[in-house]
Amino acid sequence: MIAEDKFDDIRPYRDEEIPAAMRRITDSASFPLLASYVFPEMDLATVRNKINSIRTIYEFQSSVMFYMNVQVIKRTMTGFTYSGLDRLSPDRKYLFIGNHRDIVLDPSLMQYVLFKEGHDTSEITFGANLMQSQLIIDIGKSNKMFKVERPGNDMRRFYQVSAHLSEYIRRTLRDKRQSVWIAQRNGRTKDGIDQTDQGVVKMLGMSRKDDKIRSIDELHVVPVSISYEWEPCDLLKALELYEKHQTGRYIKKPGEDVNSILTGFTQPKGKVHLEFCEPLKRSELAAFDSYTLGDFNRAVARLIDQRIHDAYRLAPNNYIAHDMRYGKSEFVDLYTEEQKEAFREHLSGLRFYEDSCDLDTLSDILISIYSNPIDCMRR
Repeated sequence: MIAEDKFDDIRPYRDEEIPAAMRRITDSASFPLLASYVFPEMDLATVRNKINSIRTIYEFQSSVMFYMNVQVIKRTMTGFTYSGLDRLSPDRKYLFIGNHRDIVLDPSLMQYVLFKEGHDTSEITFGANLMQSQLIIDIGKSNKMFKVERPGNDMRRFYQVSAHLSEYIRRTLRDKRQSVWIAQRNGRTKDGIDQTDQGVVKMLGMSRKDDKIRSIDELHVVPVSISYEWEPCDLLKALELYEKHQTGRYIKKPGEDVNSILTGFTQPKGKVHLEFCEPLKRSELAAFDSYTLGDFNRAVARLIDQRIHDAYRLAPNNYIAHDMRYGKSEFVDLYTEEQKEAFREHLSGLRFYEDSCDLDTLSDILISIYSNPIDCMRR
């Protein structure tokens, strides 16, 4: 019998819940497809036995999720690099605040790096909107993912959810001795502009209101910057931004989040780099001690942004897009004609939408997704 906990509504699975979750996963209609992707050299019966023998979260992450990341790297990337682990202590638990370009891959690749290099993996935020099936719930909660609700315009409910999440994150770091990954904003970056929402900093401080400096400092915040040569789901993001541009809003279609997850897994990504940035220092936070709480939250958000932008690795696509967008040849020495032609060929994929969209506008939006990181770094 599992004891009730005040965070049962959002927490990941515990070890004792894993065997039942594994049985549900192997009983799923999607299991044969997942098995063939993660373990292409094994027959289905062998994979089913392997999964059903798993008894702990560690076993699931080391025996399944690690190899899922291996397959994604092998099949969709021309290179995957990482740096900054020397800034971390294996004995300290951190709050990783990352730029968010892909629904699942950003924290999943971070987990892969941590595990590969002998660090404990972290818990991960998991939007309630993604919990559309028992299979996704079981995989996510077995992979240390905890639920983040989005209560919409109900401000009273929003405050309650934020305070609950803030307390859970602080207790996870302090009492459970587990690191945590959270995105710098609600939802993925669609336009290529990585910007921390001050509301995230405000939420983190809700669980300790007596001292704003200590409130953030004791979380040991580490910004994490991930850079993709080819932006995950870039065409889908461009279409979303186009609809917002034309109508002033965007309404998600049924199954869209799952489609984005699958596209992110399978789409070619070129070179990918992940960097653990310098942890925020108490002395940096103390410089904002005289600020009002609102200004303090904004200053901390800007500090995180600066770390992420400084660590972001620009690719030829970014330089090509910037020159195309502004009609210049400023970065012509940083890419080849072959790379430029490949980018143009990628843009030609927008022709599929010519019956429903103005292609010039849609093309400008897609180009801006790739050029905006350069403008962010120049601010």
